[in-house]
Amino acid sequence: MDSLDILIVDDSPIITRKLGMLLEQLGHKVARTAATGREAIAAYKACRPDVVTMDITMPDMDGIEATRTIMSEFPEAKIVMVTSHGQEKMVLDALKAGAKGYVLKPFQQHKVYEAIQKACNRVVHQDRLLAEIEQRKTQTEAAEKEATAKAAGEKAVAEKAAAGKDAAGNDSTEPAATQKGESAAGV
Repeated sequence: MDSLDILIVDDSPIITRKLGMLLEQLGHKVARTAATGREAIAAYKACRPDVVTMDITMPDMDGIEATRTIMSEFPEAKIVMVTSHGQEKMVLDALKAGAKGYVLKPFQQHKVYEAIQKACNRVVHQDRLLAEIEQRKTQTEAAEKEATAKAAGEKAVAEKAAAGKDAAGNDSTEPAATQKGESAAGV
């Protein structure tokens, strides 16, 4: 799957962070984020992303109006609405405004993937999708384990140094011994 530059538009920092992590796990890049409809329009003009994920309910200008404005100036824009259950009428209004699809909160990785692929007119192959998601998950877990092990090793070395021990566990506060077992002080 080709990496896409994605603009995330949501007034919730938690949702923005979760969606960003999910998109990065799918191999995409978060090009920019915006918290309002007006910010979304400015951000779109500035970075021209491959795809926009757009929350519907936001302060200052909702996602439907922002979608309508972006689509009027950039008819090739690919916008996927992000919504909660119970906002079906708003989703229909967003689709009429030019959105290419929608995804429901809470997010399911395969649903986000499918919505983005459909917005880009790509065919979704379920078996390849599941294999790719599993592969990325395994890679992420391996990288996290490696980082944890490295951090634990660095911590152990630092603790030994603080206790006056070298990396082998020898007391580094004693003067180094010279030939024939004499101390460094010549005793």
